Amino acid sequence: MDSSRRKFLQLAGVAAVTASVGGMTGEAEAAEGSAAPGPDAIPMRPFGKTGVKVSALGVGGFHIGKPKDEQVGIRIIQEALDAGINFMDNAWDYHQGRSEEIMGKALEGRRDKAFLMTKVCTHGRDKNVAMKQLEDSLRRLRTDHLDLWQIHEVAYANDPELHFQKGGVVEALELAKKQGKVRFVGFTGHKHPDLHLRMLKQGFPFDSVQMPLNVFDGSFRSFEREVLPVVLQRKMAPLGMKSLTGNANPVKQGVVTAQEAIRYAMSLPVAVTITGIDSPDILQQNLAIARGFKPMTKEEMAALRNKVAPLAADGRYELFKTTALFEGDEGRQQHGFPPQGQMQG
Repeated sequence: MDSSRRKFLQLAGVAAVTASVGGMTGEAEAAEGSAAPGPDAIPMRPFGKTGVKVSALGVGGFHIGKPKDEQVGIRIIQEALDAGINFMDNAWDYHQGRSEEIMGKALEGRRDKAFLMTKVCTHGRDKNVAMKQLEDSLRRLRTDHLDLWQIHEVAYANDPELHFQKGGVVEALELAKKQGKVRFVGFTGHKHPDLHLRMLKQGFPFDSVQMPLNVFDGSFRSFEREVLPVVLQRKMAPLGMKSLTGNANPVKQGVVTAQEAIRYAMSLPVAVTITGIDSPDILQQNLAIARGFKPMTKEEMAALRNKVAPLAADGRYELFKTTALFEGDEGRQQHGFPPQGQMQG
């Protein structure tokens, strides 16, 4: 047993309870109280009740695989780590495994600096498929354990039942934890708050729940209003994603600035806001927002929500909730739908 695995097993037994976060009116105070000292520091926040802390800003794995030159992704990850961002997001199916491979190369010699997460993409298949995917992910990421393993993309109406069926992926989460290959487990999704609530209703002790949290979400099928309070009440770690709505169209169209959108998302009582970063310039933009982060006040958040509410109410800026445009091909295949490239015909 090497020292990193021994340290991991010791940490896995920690169950320190974090300070409780208030209701939805306490966003700014909660975020402000968790910031690390120092004027230029990236804030560190509690990862639920685990006793572990993660950076308030995270690097999204999908965008790491977008540049043709893998050295761009490697540079982004390493510069992010050097700047104090430790939360690394990924998924088994991102760019057919390329995102994990790039991240694995970037983390060589730096694994101890990262809180490493990836996602399992069974989409209804059994725990044996899940465990095979875990071995794929560990090999690509060049590590012997994950800090967080999450069920990917709870997006279809029957997903909760499929995940919790006998011999399903939830059993794989338990097994991976027992084997010491995974420290913490959770699930993700961007489709509908009801799906998240159905997953939580099962009573399984997830360590984290990932969901879309942005200024538009507050006015339409809102995860912020319906799911986030439940996650906080259970002392799980809320993970925010799609702060720029997945395609940054509101920024491109001048509805909000990137700074407003990311500040809003980071001002919510979340453990981390995961952002897509596909260039060093975007990394520097996001670092400028996160360094010495000062959360919005309740009044500022309400004013921004009210400003965009007329454009948010019909979901035009959150197409991941209303269309299949954001569903990955792995999940589409398992549910009998054509791949993305055949959807437009």
